[in-house]
Amino acid sequence: MPAIVETIAPSLNYALPMASKTNARRPVDLPVFSSMAVFGGWPERGALGHSGEMTHPRDDLANLNDVMDLARSEAERYLAALGNSHVRTPEAETAAKSLRGPLPSKGDGAPTALAELAAAGHAGAIRSAGPRFFHFVVGGATPAGLGAEWLTATLDQNVGMWAASPFGAELELIAVDWLKELFELPEAWGGVLVTGATMANFVGLACGRRWWGLQHGVDVDDDGIASLEPMPVFSSGYIHASATKALGMLGVGRSQVRLFERDERGRLDIEAFEAALERLGGAPSIVIANAGEVNAGDFDPIAQMVDIGNRHNAWIHVDGAFGLFSRIAPETRALTEGIENAHSVISDGHKWLNVPHDCGFAFVRDRSLLGGVFGATASYYVGGGDEQPNFAMLGPESSRKARALAVWATLRAYGREGYREMVERHLALTRRVAQQVERADDLELLADVTLNIVCFRFRPAGVPESELDDINLRLGDAILADGRVYFGTTRFEGKVAFRPAIVNYRTSESDVDLLIEVVRELGAEITVDR
Repeated sequence: MPAIVETIAPSLNYALPMASKTNARRPVDLPVFSSMAVFGGWPERGALGHSGEMTHPRDDLANLNDVMDLARSEAERYLAALGNSHVRTPEAETAAKSLRGPLPSKGDGAPTALAELAAAGHAGAIRSAGPRFFHFVVGGATPAGLGAEWLTATLDQNVGMWAASPFGAELELIAVDWLKELFELPEAWGGVLVTGATMANFVGLACGRRWWGLQHGVDVDDDGIASLEPMPVFSSGYIHASATKALGMLGVGRSQVRLFERDERGRLDIEAFEAALERLGGAPSIVIANAGEVNAGDFDPIAQMVDIGNRHNAWIHVDGAFGLFSRIAPETRALTEGIENAHSVISDGHKWLNVPHDCGFAFVRDRSLLGGVFGATASYYVGGGDEQPNFAMLGPESSRKARALAVWATLRAYGREGYREMVERHLALTRRVAQQVERADDLELLADVTLNIVCFRFRPAGVPESELDDINLRLGDAILADGRVYFGTTRFEGKVAFRPAIVNYRTSESDVDLLIEVVRELGAEITVDR
């Protein structure tokens, strides 16, 4: 193997950058438009390219420069309007249907295919990368992350085996190290990049399941769990669906989780939790602590859970899909105190890190467990080890996209201080929304602001409590259909509520102010019509 192949990626292993200056987005007026009118409708089939004459991708190589130019120009047009566009367009549910039809016997070539795809994408894509998408705790794509994603597709590395991509594998080692620095996790921990929080929870809990089996003298990854009693799993009412889904995929069972809740909100009953662990008499168990629940952004008492769990022989898994980023800002760092003493910790990259989908990360205290869970053998598998890892043997995927490019690029571009500033700005914007909710006579704040989510509902004067759920459900549908801002409803303490989350690096004061304006405007219309 050429020496240069294995030496370029290590040259990227700087110390995690501390700061990088970025330009703030200038607030602009929000136009109302029909995307079909703006983007000119659908191209005629065969209007570009070969009109049914293309039979082999190799024949399209002559068009490659045109294809790249087309992709760039369409991307530039989309991104230029992203800050001003409605999040949802009138064609959101119909645009992709225009691409239906029988499988072509002969193709029209890449220029035609991409032109059709771009037209449909302009018309129908939800602007989830934009500054007014407040649904599902989803960030955008930083310029560095977006550019790196283009390079990722161009280089097309499979980071499963070291031999397949020394560059991608080394860069993943660097990216994981930088993330551990960012989150102040112990240097000795292992880590792996995955698709998102669901698979990150799967990795962390799979390692916990292996540890639990070994505590009973059983290698559950070789022999299965059928010979063992059910694995005890404890959490609060804040547990996320992705964690219970992971437990289902692992064969542990979704219903195996015991929840200790002291109120309708789901907050941990710490006394009952500790008593349950004590009753195990030192037998191993799994504890899932939640760093940021999805309705109000609240946290379990992680430091207490870690301390109690470690005293009672529990594997402590921390789900920090977005809440782990609270560790970056001094004002919220205490929320994650103690996670460095947990056994596994996870987070999402396409949330507060603002890299493109899909990206997540799992960190494990005992890195040897990763290989025990995900290792595999085949006659053509070669290499491996700490210095030249085969990541296919350390995570659930054997074929793996080079997610480290976007992670490395965005951390290199903006550094620790850039992310600290972004988190702190989002915390301030969240408080701004909460203050406006409290000042409005037709809105009700339902929970104190802990991090980056505001939980509230529309509550106009003169409307009885019995009608508020219906009004807020209708309002939620109206907000999504209107499309100027984008977030939906949830249920919080039995009430229908809203839970906009602020994690996009583009979001400004004008964007969050519009959020409140739209809710009150559409809410007033619904109240009149009731």
